[in-house]
Amino acid sequence: MDTKQKRIRVLMFPWLAHSHISSFLELAKKLMNQNLYVYFCSTATNLDSIKPKISPNHSLSIQFIEFKLPLLPELPSYYHTTKGLPTHLLNALFKAVEMSGDGFATILKTHNPDLLIYDLHQPWAPTLASSLNIPAILFYTASAAGPFFAFHAWKKLKGEEFPFPEFYINDCFMPTNSSRNEFGRTPPDSSNTEKIFQSFRHSLDIILIKSFSELEGKYMDYLSILLNKKVVPTGPLVRDAIEEHHENEKEILEWLTKKRKASTVLVSFGSEYYLSNKEREAIAEGLELSEVNFIWVLRFPVGDKDKPKLEEALPEGYLERIGERGLMVEGWAPQAKILQHSSIGGFVSHCGWSSVMESLKFGVPIIAMPMLMHIDQPLNARLVQDVGVGVEVKRGKDGSLEREEIVKVIKQVVGEKDGENIRNKAREMSNYIKIKRDEEVDEVVQEINKILHKGGLKIHDKKENV
Repeated sequence: MDTKQKRIRVLMFPWLAHSHISSFLELAKKLMNQNLYVYFCSTATNLDSIKPKISPNHSLSIQFIEFKLPLLPELPSYYHTTKGLPTHLLNALFKAVEMSGDGFATILKTHNPDLLIYDLHQPWAPTLASSLNIPAILFYTASAAGPFFAFHAWKKLKGEEFPFPEFYINDCFMPTNSSRNEFGRTPPDSSNTEKIFQSFRHSLDIILIKSFSELEGKYMDYLSILLNKKVVPTGPLVRDAIEEHHENEKEILEWLTKKRKASTVLVSFGSEYYLSNKEREAIAEGLELSEVNFIWVLRFPVGDKDKPKLEEALPEGYLERIGERGLMVEGWAPQAKILQHSSIGGFVSHCGWSSVMESLKFGVPIIAMPMLMHIDQPLNARLVQDVGVGVEVKRGKDGSLEREEIVKVIKQVVGEKDGENIRNKAREMSNYIKIKRDEEVDEVVQEINKILHKGGLKIHDKKENV
């Protein structure tokens, strides 16, 4: 076949986290619309969850490739994902992935893609691809704030003043802080820092980043200077709410429809964070005292034998006191459908990047409540507040959440006249995303074309069948 008529094949290799996989899948859909054929590589438990999300229009343009991990005693196959993974097993998952390099090399040799798009936590993947003459680029699924802050903080660039003083991390969020012990969490392995830097260095010419210029333009420009690579935004990559289906969504949406416009907050802290007893108690009391309607999505680790019943995880008599003002949802909820509902007036969020992107797409202001042990979340919270689309809930000096602060910020964002500017700014961001939704992917395709052109390949404008 003439290489000019050849359909470009891209192997996409996300980290095993729900938010990463969702971001890669949304990017894959956009690339498939541009005449690329996608090999999507992940573990069986992750692939089983995303296959139903592929529409018939895309089914002929994607092939799912199983990434097999060794069966470690502490890591059965249903833990081959971060979704529902107990925190203490995260390092075991990292270890299992690193042990699977030979298997991934076989995948590369078997399918021989024209391009590898890899994730932050697999710095060895582009090295394997390079040995097979396969170009590889990094797709970074978080904000630009984290990398440029890290390159200054960890690389200790002397003689250069940090140009964005609005970004800082309070001591309570730092992994070395001894006050973490009461939350029962283990700080992440510090050796991962150098591996992260390797992922950025190994990316060929460009780095894709899940963001958009109106939100992070100046930060992406600065990151490009630091890395000496072009940083290319992909846009927010939020899944269409219409594609989202959940077993209890009818009940949730019917409850929500009974509430006044913008009178309700969604409370959710992502798929990988489990609140401590103290955090859960402070949030429960803050929501109760705020007198605002709320939907609270509460999660516990998968397979946790000590998982409490819902009423036991909350203050005594809590469900009776909140009555119809609050709806508790255990496990999972149709987040996008909830956020786009007219009754929603705010999002109490941990500021995971995908949640920030969803909130902005639907024009919902953010009550930012970053969680301990996650360096990116407090930086995202700074960004949200600096841009003017949300307000951060300040923690105490010991890292504790305080109910009075929670009440104050919820009322400020949702109810008070002073919060009107925040609500307007969130709507402005939503309008910008709608207007610019196709421009980012066009730039991504242009940059990929430049890389492929070096090997004599090119993405065609007109979509073809495989």
